[in-house]
Amino acid sequence: MVRARLPWLLVCLPLAAAVSYQSAIAEWRRQREAGLRRDGGWLTVTGLFWLRDGPNRFGAGPGNDIVLPAGPDQAGVFELRGGRVSAQMDGATRTIRPDTEDRILVGRLKLFVIRRGDRYAIRMKDPDSPFLRQFRGLDYFPAHESYRVTARFVAEPRQIPIANIVGQTEPEDSPGYVVFQLHGRQYRLYPVLDEPGAKSLFFIFKDETAGQETYGAGRFLDTDLPKDGMVELDFNKAYNPPCAFTPYATCPLPPKENRLPVRIEAGEKKYGH
Repeated sequence: MVRARLPWLLVCLPLAAAVSYQSAIAEWRRQREAGLRRDGGWLTVTGLFWLRDGPNRFGAGPGNDIVLPAGPDQAGVFELRGGRVSAQMDGATRTIRPDTEDRILVGRLKLFVIRRGDRYAIRMKDPDSPFLRQFRGLDYFPAHESYRVTARFVAEPRQIPIANIVGQTEPEDSPGYVVFQLHGRQYRLYPVLDEPGAKSLFFIFKDETAGQETYGAGRFLDTDLPKDGMVELDFNKAYNPPCAFTPYATCPLPPKENRLPVRIEAGEKKYGH
């Protein structure tokens, strides 16, 4: 009886694995969309205001340096001095650390400080964002396991220049590169590390679907750190940068090394396509 059942097991196991993979991708997509929709997600980013040295008044009144869509006419002052940003509001002053969860609340609005190179800006998040209200979901290529590939990692630590959409270029740490096969040809991609001690690799890439089926400036992909010299690249999990959803993001652009001469028909399609 065991021998008779063996052929059925050989058929069923791959089918079960395929179903399990599709379920995993479906769950990843659900979490991806939930992240965009969540309070504080990219769909709530509705403003970006670059600070000048000295005081920057903010509030709903038209005479402010930063005019808000809600709140009191004069809400407070951001002060930029010597690379530090402080906020004066309701008679109190405190320093706001850039690129953290430090924030100022003005009614429903959340105001954060970001730093890009030697420039500082205020990022505004609004739970009543029109981008959130108008969001109708994401579109994807069908998920095929042929786009989940195992790449060889080559350790070659260096810095690579990464430009962003506001015209700045900054060196970013790259631990090396990955080499992989796709459609019978060999390619390589260079990841960067988001922060010191990063627990994942961050790929900014562009392929020949860009500007057609996918976002014109390129897409992102996250992976685990190399294990035994290998990295799994699952292009079914490639996703759009925040700039696809709000004009108030400062997205990095793919370095020249990561512009691939191949169509990668996997992952997230152009938003609104």
